[in-house]
Parts: sequence; C-alpha cells; structure tokens
Amino acid sequence: MAAAANAVDEVLPPRRMLLFGLQHVLVMAASPITAAFLVSQALNLSDELRINLISATFLVSGLGTLLQSFGPFGFGARLPFIMLPGGAPVVIFLTVARQTDLRTAVGAVLLTGLFYFALLPVFSRCLRFFPRVVIGTMLILVAVNLVGIYGGIITGRPGTPGFADPTNIGLAMATIAVTVLFVRVLPGMFGQLAVLLGLLAGAALAAGTRAMHLGAVLPGPVLSLPGLFPFGWPRFDVVATVPLLIFSAISMAEATSQTVAIGEIVGRGETARRDVPRTIRADALMSLVGGCLGTSLIITSGENIGIVRATGIRSRYVTAVAGLLLIAAALFAPFGRLANAIPGPVVGGTAIIVFAIIGTMGVDMLRRVDLHAPGQMFTLAAALSVGLLPILVPGLYSQFPAATQIILGNGLAMGTIVAVLCNLLFQHTGPRHAVADREQLDASHAD
Repeated sequence: MAAAANAVDEVLPPRRMLLFGLQHVLVMAASPITAAFLVSQALNLSDELRINLISATFLVSGLGTLLQSFGPFGFGARLPFIMLPGGAPVVIFLTVARQTDLRTAVGAVLLTGLFYFALLPVFSRCLRFFPRVVIGTMLILVAVNLVGIYGGIITGRPGTPGFADPTNIGLAMATIAVTVLFVRVLPGMFGQLAVLLGLLAGAALAAGTRAMHLGAVLPGPVLSLPGLFPFGWPRFDVVATVPLLIFSAISMAEATSQTVAIGEIVGRGETARRDVPRTIRADALMSLVGGCLGTSLIITSGENIGIVRATGIRSRYVTAVAGLLLIAAALFAPFGRLANAIPGPVVGGTAIIVFAIIGTMGVDMLRRVDLHAPGQMFTLAAALSVGLLPILVPGLYSQFPAATQIILGNGLAMGTIVAVLCNLLFQHTGPRHAVADREQLDASHAD
C-alpha cells in the first residue's frame, strides 16, 4: 500500500509524463468536444460562439484537472483526476436553455455551483451510507452507462444514413484489438502506453481508409481565448434551476464512488472521509468558473478510474500535465481541431475498453461484500434492476412527466438512490443495525 501511495506523488521523467498525460487527454478529449458541439448544434449558436464554447470547455477542464491534481486550500483531492463536462448536466443545461433561454441556463449553473458548497457539510455526514455494496453498484452502472454512450459514438444515431456503418464498427473493433495486443506484447513503458498507441494505430488505420481527414486542422484561428459571459449577463431563476440542483446531489454521490475507487487503486486509506469533500469542493468551484464562461457543470470524471487502472500510472503529476495540455488545447486552436479530427469510432473503441475496466473495479469491490447475506444481495439486485432499466431500455419513462424524466431516465441516479435506500433499510434499521453499520464502515474504508 505504501508503494502505491507513494506513486501518487511520484514525479516521472518529463518525456514519460508528457506521453502519459497526452494519453489521458486523447482518451477523454471526446467528452468536452462532444459537449460543446451538442450545445452549439442544439441551440443553433454562431460559429464564433461555438469556437468560444469549445475553448472555454477545454480551459475549465484543464484548470479543474490542475486543481484536483494539486489540491490547494482544500480544493481538490490530490489524486489523479481529470475534470470534464458531465453528460447529464449538459442535457439538463440544454433543457433549461430551451425552456427559458441561455442566460437563465447559465444562471442555473452558477446557482448550482453555490448549492454544492451549501450542501457539502450535510452530505459529508452521510458518507457512512456509502459502503462497498453501494459504491461497487455505482461503478458497474457508470461502466454500463459510459459504454452505452461511446457505443453510440461508434454507431451514430439510429435513423441517420450512416447508422451502424460496418466500416465504423470495424475501426472500433480494430482499435480495441490492437490495444489489447499492445498490452500483451509491449514491454515496460510502451505497455503502459498501450491505450495511446492503440488509439494512434486506430487513427492511422482510419487515415488509410480515408475515414480521417486533417484538412480542417490548420485553417482557422491559431489562438482562441474564451470570453466572460458569452451569452450575456446571467438570469437567476430558482424554479428553472431545480433539475440541476437535484443532479448536484447525485453528482456528489458519483464523486464519492469515484474518489473511493481511485483511492483504492493508489492505496490511499480513509479516502472517503478526507478526500471526498475536497473532490466536491473542486467540482463546485470549477462549475462556477465554467458558468462564467458559458459551460455547463464541470465535474470530476468517472473515466479517470478506467484509464488509471488500465495504465497503472497513478501519479497526480501526470494528470497535471494532462491539465496543461487541455489548457493548451483551449488557447491553441489547432490542437483542439486535431483532437476533433480523430474519428468517433476510433475514440469510441478506445473509450469502451477503458471504461469497461471501471465495471471490473465494481466487480472487484463487490467481491469483498458478503452477497450471501440477504440484505446485501437484495440491495445489489434492486439497485441494478432500477439502474440498468433506463440504460438498456431507452424511452422507458417517456410517458412520464418531463420534469421527472431527468431523474427517472438517469440509470446511475436511480440505481444510486435505490442502493442507498436499500442499504439504509437493511443495515441501519432494526436492533442489529449499529453493529452492521460499524462492520460495513470499517470494511468500506479499509486499506
């Protein structure tokens, strides 16, 4: 454990840090680019605003990554985290913007950032309700959800002309196969760079099949600097903010599972009590900064778990380098355009295998739970049932009121809520709940 803990603070040689940091960025770059393009296309923003939003998203993600890596003044967990725009917050941001306007959506982001700080003292007292059975369930749901999202990047949207194009699926499968092959045959540092090398090999294959085009990388502005409040001065509407406020509580639960999972990978003990509040403070601060620059909530990304586990690189200085590269992508426009040029199927193939590793972390965590105990077994079964349904059956709640669909249709949110409630029912009620609670708490935060 001590060796792993020391690896968190290890400063690698500059060349290795740059390569490993670039690996993080390329695997995760699809998220900020997709978020910015989704908002731009859905709201018919001008080219100028679209470029501004892409730059702002990269900039805030990079600053947040530095914050999580170094953790000054209690903001950031000093763990190998990268911060990105969350998928669910982007959808909620779009919903608020469509129902009201962009200025109100930005105001909702700012109010939610402040709400994080207000709710954190209460939430910190609830961390004992997140034992291994709850966090392991969440990690499985995170993995299934992310694989589904990036699977959609590979296939495209149903009903569109290029949906399920065999060429795209072949590129994704080839990228996965080459990545696994590199893990098997490459020694030392090259084996740790298998994810990056697999992605580059997939991109080279795409270029060879003319599925990748670099013509748009050099044309256009060289420098890009996001502006403050690009949509105008924000409007504050508490009612319109409610969906994001509800999500913020779910986000805190996600941050808990991610921090505990990363803490286990690097061998840091008592992660939940010490580091979860620091993670959430960074989420809150960067969401406020992002709101000022026109983005949705910027949160700690579950993708971190997969890439750290896959590569074995635990140094927070590597993610700090990744943060600097994200900032460079924000300010040096061709860098962002180059990342955007990598075809979706190649990024999707790389992402799927990395994010599936998050599920193996959940399985490993659940392996240490006594699933022969009826309470534990039914907690897991109920949470997976409710959490997987909206992921595997899109549109399951489409006939429900629109306001409830935001939560009901979020499998991770629903699974987490059910897991926590079932854990409360079985472990914190009845004459023996105090002993069970203490045993679970000790197991959850053991080194």
